[in-house]
Amino acid sequence: MRNTAYFKDKKITIVGLARSGLACANLLDALGAKVSITDQQDSDTTRAHAAKLKSKEIKLELGRHTQDFVQGQDMLVVSPGVPYDALPLAWAREKNIPVISEIEVGWRLCPAVVIAVTGSNGKTTVTTLIGKILAAAGKRVFILGNIGKPFCGELEKIQEGDFVSLEVSSFQLETIDKFKPKVAVMLNFSPNHLDRHKDMREYLKAKKRIFLNQDASDYLVLNKRDPALKDLAGQARSKIIYFAESQSLNPNQAAVLEVGSILGIDKETCLEVFRTFKGVEHRLESVGEIQGVEFINDSKSTNVESTAWALETLKKPVILIAGGRDKNLDYSAILDLVQRRVKSIILIGEAKVKLRQALESFPYLEDAPTLEEALELARRKASHGDCVLLSPMCTSFDMFQDFEDRGRAFKKAVYSLMTKEKIDPSN
Repeated sequence: MRNTAYFKDKKITIVGLARSGLACANLLDALGAKVSITDQQDSDTTRAHAAKLKSKEIKLELGRHTQDFVQGQDMLVVSPGVPYDALPLAWAREKNIPVISEIEVGWRLCPAVVIAVTGSNGKTTVTTLIGKILAAAGKRVFILGNIGKPFCGELEKIQEGDFVSLEVSSFQLETIDKFKPKVAVMLNFSPNHLDRHKDMREYLKAKKRIFLNQDASDYLVLNKRDPALKDLAGQARSKIIYFAESQSLNPNQAAVLEVGSILGIDKETCLEVFRTFKGVEHRLESVGEIQGVEFINDSKSTNVESTAWALETLKKPVILIAGGRDKNLDYSAILDLVQRRVKSIILIGEAKVKLRQALESFPYLEDAPTLEEALELARRKASHGDCVLLSPMCTSFDMFQDFEDRGRAFKKAVYSLMTKEKIDPSN
């Protein structure tokens, strides 16, 4: 690591004890910081994370936020799921205490070349593919960030000459300071997270912070065909590289190919990775088949655009399971595609009333109280040659810990159905 003395003896409060907060707390404690953690949740998950703290010197409060954990601190580190107006952040701003994100901590310590990827859709796939092309070229690479492994959790292993392929969200970018990736990738921009950002302008402003600190020695890779992104070149100091899909490359592959070119990876290596890539978990993941009906886990689709892409990609008639916690999105935008591609929709979660209102002209709408019951209903409705698609268009936090938890629950329910029908899930 570099700059290891920077955090020594500093009084730092981490807001949020999810994966990134846990990783950051253990790292900063190991570097000699005086670490405190505050989380308004007191749940099985937060207690499980608390049990993984490596030092008894770390102060902890669960189930509340108190000013004692902010007063007199040198900085706050905020986890991605914590809203901008959370009490500890408001108290910190009142007292002019810096608030930074976990990826900011990671970047300040990281000796490797960082490639950061953001966008409304496709971040995980592109971040993974960049890691795979680097590995195929013989480079040592870490695939980190919003993809699942926190940046701070791997820093003790990362050395100079390594590479980090880092997925970053708008939430994480809101509180960067000096974060400066060598290569920044902006894949696309469409309505998302409008429960967090007051409008699309504010959402784009957060996304643009990915190139805030870049200079002429860095690269910004932009989607040439996205009207919101293609005109950003004039706002950046970095070298601009455009990508565009073609007959042979989808947009994700086109973006990765340009990143590969910047990093000196030959085209054939990239194309071979594309040919052998089987996709990422929870994104159009084929789980199994029962009597000619395919079950597909697309739990990572948490906005309208992502579900629309799934429906356009699939060639089979679809029984769609959708719903969860609303992000203040316009679900009517998918109505035309639903009418063309979907046989039936089963709604779950908090957003099902809003979804029903937005899609009310579609005649085949039903509700289910749980994901498992939705799956059983979908199984009864599906015929040979159909697919049952979990593609929620919503977050998971009303019913599940996160989209991964939701995806695992879907897969478990599918395997249970397969077992009942005497089908080996391992086949």
